[in-house]
Amino acid sequence: MRRGAAFRSYDDYLRHQLNKTLDPRLRRVWATRDWRRKVDAFARAFRALQAEGLLSNASRALCVGARLGQEVAALRLVGVPDAVGIDLAPAPPLVLRGDFHAQPFADGAFDFEFSNVFDHALYPDRFVAEIERTLRPGGVAVLHVAVHRRGDKYSANDLLDVDGLLALFRRSEVVRVSKVDAFGLDTEVVLRKKSA
Repeated sequence: MRRGAAFRSYDDYLRHQLNKTLDPRLRRVWATRDWRRKVDAFARAFRALQAEGLLSNASRALCVGARLGQEVAALRLVGVPDAVGIDLAPAPPLVLRGDFHAQPFADGAFDFEFSNVFDHALYPDRFVAEIERTLRPGGVAVLHVAVHRRGDKYSANDLLDVDGLLALFRRSEVVRVSKVDAFGLDTEVVLRKKSA
């Protein structure tokens, strides 16, 4: 992976990824239109965060509940090479096995964490506590959530507003809460972990 530099195009990125794996299942998935659509949408969101100074190419990034890893692919596409995802069902090399209620990483291991699966957390307080534990002081957490409506069939909790979610982040301050159009999720919550 080229350190610190974004790929010129999605096609360059895809060729790079396809050259790295011999796994036929991943080669098929990575070449689908749905994969590209999701990677492109995540890349737009991450570029906006880069423009705001909330994400840099030097960031060590974690995608929490990353499924097949489109978020990780998007981070790498925009020039954040030190990015990985965790999920109970891993999809190496982008996504490692990991429970977001008990992340397999040291305290303060990441500069940036992203998740769009907060509604899947059986224990929302543990989900948030693990993000704050593994995020370094000054690090940024970004969550995409659905507010005021039911999540998908895997949702374990639903949000009527963001106040309950924000209250769980005891060691972080709110940077902003804004609208987003992200695969059925409508709100982006950006937090920064306090230094002390």
